[in-house]
Amino acid sequence: MHCVSRKYSVMMVSFCQGALLLSLAAAMAVYADMKVDCGPHFVTLMWTESRPQADTSLLRLGNCFPTSFSAGEAYFYVDLTDCNFRRLVTGDALVYSNDLTYVASADSYNLAFTHRVVCAYERPKDWYATIYDPVFKTYSLGDLQFNIGLMNDDFSGPAESTRFPLGSIIPIMASVVQETHQPLLLLLEECVAATTPELYPESTMYPIISNKGCLLESVSSRSKFEPRQKSSEIRLSLQTFTFAMGEEVFIHCKLLAWDPNGLDSTKKACHFVEGHGWELLDNLAQSNLCDCCESKCKSRRQRSVASEKHGMVQKAVIGPFTITDVNS
Repeated sequence: MHCVSRKYSVMMVSFCQGALLLSLAAAMAVYADMKVDCGPHFVTLMWTESRPQADTSLLRLGNCFPTSFSAGEAYFYVDLTDCNFRRLVTGDALVYSNDLTYVASADSYNLAFTHRVVCAYERPKDWYATIYDPVFKTYSLGDLQFNIGLMNDDFSGPAESTRFPLGSIIPIMASVVQETHQPLLLLLEECVAATTPELYPESTMYPIISNKGCLLESVSSRSKFEPRQKSSEIRLSLQTFTFAMGEEVFIHCKLLAWDPNGLDSTKKACHFVEGHGWELLDNLAQSNLCDCCESKCKSRRQRSVASEKHGMVQKAVIGPFTITDVNS
């Protein structure tokens, strides 16, 4: 069942047989009209502009350009799996969200803006989340499929909430599915927290993993890598930290699928263990590979550049989630 709504001011809410459409934004003035249709697998959006100088070709839905546009209108017809739509399960709803933005040119009199577009569908009674759906996000790269997301306490299924009190543990799991490759070892090369789903030069970031696989947060918290269940999976118990309290937080990671026998100082998973120092997750006897976590990790091998060109590296984003103050 489709749900069609118009929005002229600050908030619009519309219900229709199991589908709830929310289009939220800072104030939208009367110079424009937005009509959104939440289909079962797609979204259509029509933006009607009354300002003669507005260039509707500069509108973006996520990272998608208009499907068509004219002097006064921009039309989008997109799948929910495209345009960087964010998907989340909350209670009895499956929620898809994105941002409609206007990228103003330097010589334009029209200001840039961002409006939130959210489609929320009633979760079917017989719907059960698989381990990567819908909290997990999936990225395809060649014949590799990378997954990453938030898990419940014992990593047996998706997280039941996206709100984590300060000091609690956020279970995170990533995996890579390979069909034709030799067995691969999955590593988290870099991860940073930010308040935006995309990283910009001006973004405020909080480093979590850096220096080619060093879990920085393990030095001063209970954060750690969990023992592996399989080489193509990696589990991280991340203790929440003081960053963007009460705001939406996204974790941006670089996933690396690698030869299990090819570990070196730049292909590793290291965490700090009190009383022992830096330890290598996959082989304690090779923990000397983690010694560089206190300095700069470099590789003498030339193979890494060639392998990355063959599609072993994938950027991924987790979130949004919220870190809450336990006293609030």
